[in-house]
Formats: sequence, structure tokens, C-alpha cells
Amino acid sequence: MSLILSAFSALFYGIADFAGGFASARSKTLSVLVVSQAAGLFVAFCALLVFWPGLPGGRDLLWGMSGGICGALGLFMLYRGIATSLVAVVSPASALLSAILPLGFGLLLGESPSPLARIGALLCLPAVLLLSWQRKTEGGKSVLSALLQGSAAGLGFGGFYIFISRASPGSGLWPAIASRGTSLCIFLLALAILARRERKAHKESAVRGAFPKGTVLGIAPSNLAVTCGAGIADMTANVLFLLASRTGLLSLVSIVTSLYPAPTVILGRIVFKEAIPPSRAIGLLLAITGIVLISLK
Repeated sequence: MSLILSAFSALFYGIADFAGGFASARSKTLSVLVVSQAAGLFVAFCALLVFWPGLPGGRDLLWGMSGGICGALGLFMLYRGIATSLVAVVSPASALLSAILPLGFGLLLGESPSPLARIGALLCLPAVLLLSWQRKTEGGKSVLSALLQGSAAGLGFGGFYIFISRASPGSGLWPAIASRGTSLCIFLLALAILARRERKAHKESAVRGAFPKGTVLGIAPSNLAVTCGAGIADMTANVLFLLASRTGLLSLVSIVTSLYPAPTVILGRIVFKEAIPPSRAIGLLLAITGIVLISLK
């Protein structure tokens, strides 16, 4: 069951990344993050009311809030790295570290996957790298800066996986809600600071132009559905990962979940008719093989 849950978690993370990237190309990234996070939080609250687990414990909320801080850091550094440096370095670095960090933590906890599962996990690690690798680069940008930002993003995502998995099984969706609430507050604060800087720089014109009339925090109605869809998919992935980590080994669950670039690649092929380069095709093959081996544990 944990393998199925983590595989679907990777699927929804991939959908969220695809939709979030699509929305960010048409609106301000911070606006997309705030609106999408709010949409996911609303859906999670609705689910919480349906599957009420009781009031949460303080420790479970702290685990969720810690995960939210790490997740916000990961998203910020990933988007910043993609916008300011080499995507071909940022993306694979973040994906690989987000897999390795919880894998190592799980092994330190004493988890002992079967020999076949270990082979599958070892195949999935290069698959994560190949699925997110891009050959095209732009001149004039520092490889070291891209590596540092990608690594910081990966540490953030890996930290999220670790913290959210530490919550007790009886806490229900409270850790995911605490995580999303924390990240939303961080992004709202960042958006407020950005708006204040724009007001100082451009005075009244910036106040009128920052969030045009008829938009939601600068997001046009035509882009709102995709933005909200990204947040809902991301929250769904968070919940699925939370459930998977409660029923399986963190070292394996995190590896399978980190294959989220695979559905993004497939969606790009289906929606935009993007060609799948040989490296990503090999990555897809390794990912499928690795998941099959892990399932035979």
C-alpha cells in the first residue's frame, strides 16, 4: 500500500509542478504560490471536517510547521534558481537531494529494505537525475550559484519529507494543514514585503498596477483555475506522502515520491507535444524498473 500511495504522491507532485509552472509563466510567481497554497489549504480543511480525527497534539503541529518552513524554503529556492540561474543544474540537484536526504535519515533510523528494494532504490536515484536533467543552458550564469540554489531547494524538500513523516499516525491531516498554513504565511509575508518595495519605488502607480482590477492578487481569471489546481494537486500529494510514510519505510517512500519529474515529462509530451530526449527516456525506464523491484520486497 505504501508503494501505491507514494507513487500517486509522485504523480500529483508532477501535476502540481506542471500546473504551477504553467501558471507562473503568466503571473507573478509569489502570487501563484500564495493563491495555490490557499486553495490547497481550503481543500485540506474540508477533508479534515469530513474525516475529523479530533484535536491535534502540539508535537504533531510542530512537526507539520517545521515541514512547512522547509517546504517553503524548497519552493522559494527552486523558483528563484530557475528564474536566475541554470535550470539544467538547479532542477536535477534539487530532485536528487530531496531523495537522498530522507533516504539517509530512514537508514539512520534503522530501516532495512530487502535486497531487491535496495537495488530498486539505487536505480531510482539516477532516474531522478535523468528525469530532471536539461541539456540546454544559458551563458553568463554561474554553475556554482545554480548548484547551491538547487541543493538548498533539495534540502528544503528533503526536510519536508522527514518532518512530515515524524507526525503520529493518529494525527490525521493536521500535520499537512499545519505545514501548508506555515508556508502560506511565509509566502504572504514575502508578497507583502514585495508590494511595499514596489510602492516605495513607484508610489501610487505601483499600487494600482501591482494587482490589476479584476484579478486575484494579480492572477487573471483565465489563469486562476490552473493556479488553484496546482495547489490542490500539491496538497493531495502531501497527504498521500503523509499516509505512505505511516505505512511504509521512509527510505523507500521518499525515493518513489522523488520521481515526480516523470509525470511532468509525460504531461509535457501530451499537452505541448514536447519531445522526450534519450536521457529522460532512460530515466523513465529506470524509474519503472526501480518501482517494480521495490514492489517485490
